[in-house]
Amino acid sequence: MAENPRLDRIDVNILAQLQADSGMTNVRLAEAVGLSPSPCLQRVKRLEKAGFIESYRAQINIRKLAESVMVFTEVTLADHRREDFQKFEREIRKIENLQEMHLISGGYDYLLKFTVRNMLHYQEIILDVLEKNIGVAKYFSYIVIQTLLDRGYVPLKSLIRENR
Repeated sequence: MAENPRLDRIDVNILAQLQADSGMTNVRLAEAVGLSPSPCLQRVKRLEKAGFIESYRAQINIRKLAESVMVFTEVTLADHRREDFQKFEREIRKIENLQEMHLISGGYDYLLKFTVRNMLHYQEIILDVLEKNIGVAKYFSYIVIQTLLDRGYVPLKSLIRENR
């Protein structure tokens, strides 16, 4: 397995810029990070190849398209053997309305994030999960009333200690 390249401040800045606007042109990106376009594109390709950039996405304003409800769900499994976790994860990933799934420590096993049409839609999904008998002992649902902050990015510069 190839070792990841060391990141310098320019690499981190490239990642931060692309995270903020993945659709920016290479010329704009190069200008923003203080490089000429050719070396900037080479760095981007190197970052892609090394897996630092996994994909490029458009952030859609769902409120302009449809009514929706966001629901966070805590799930506790009945049993905690490896195969129980694998079975649950394999089946729950099939739900298209599942946006995030986190295995966590603490009072429950998973934190799930769903985006659904309405609460009846969410209830149908949960009932389907329970009918599949994939090990759910209990679950708690939290309906989002209003999203007050969604940065849509990770603060790279404050998380990454620059390699010198």
